[in-house]
Amino acid sequence: MNPSNRATVFRDRTDAAHQLAAQLQPYRGKKPLVLAIPRGAVPMAKSLAAALEGDFDVVLVRKLRAPFAPEVAIGSVDESGWTYLSPYAATAGADQDYIAAEKQRQLEVIRQRRVQYTPIRPPLNPAGRIVIVVDDGLATGATMVAALHGLRQRHPAKLICAVPVSSPEALAMVRPLADEVLCLQAPAEFHAVGQFYRDFSQVEDDEVIALLQP
Repeated sequence: MNPSNRATVFRDRTDAAHQLAAQLQPYRGKKPLVLAIPRGAVPMAKSLAAALEGDFDVVLVRKLRAPFAPEVAIGSVDESGWTYLSPYAATAGADQDYIAAEKQRQLEVIRQRRVQYTPIRPPLNPAGRIVIVVDDGLATGATMVAALHGLRQRHPAKLICAVPVSSPEALAMVRPLADEVLCLQAPAEFHAVGQFYRDFSQVEDDEVIALLQP
């Protein structure tokens, strides 16, 4: 489905996952690896993996928060420590010392989540597989950039970004990083991911841990 300026609102993340699954049917039966960016996308990815007869796991990345505005992403970091910085990081007041400290804070969250989420097994290996990276929406696109970059280094056969909704700017930024991008809508009037869901309840760690159980 091509993104358009006609915005629709999803009932919840389950509705969004079902709509993505309908568009991803060509990969059904090809054992895709569906990876969620925690936490919001985890229920979606679990549903998608079941619909596509694939495997399910998480890809751990974190946004780097702007000083005095933690909801604003000035970049992102992946599990290996690779860092993406947005062009406006400096104008947001983030100097090198702040960025270094924020990176370490977020890497510690990643380490804690790995211990919580997959304590008895390593992450599933994406090498040579069709990999579908899922998020519940892209605002800045920063965490998706880190996820796609990190996964590309691990040599998947095909790397796909799948999201229900995105800002046009974020969509343009991630397109070169994936072999395929599926976005159900990228409306011009984009302010926040939550505006496109009637129910955008927070997903807690306990739910993520339960969904990742074998």
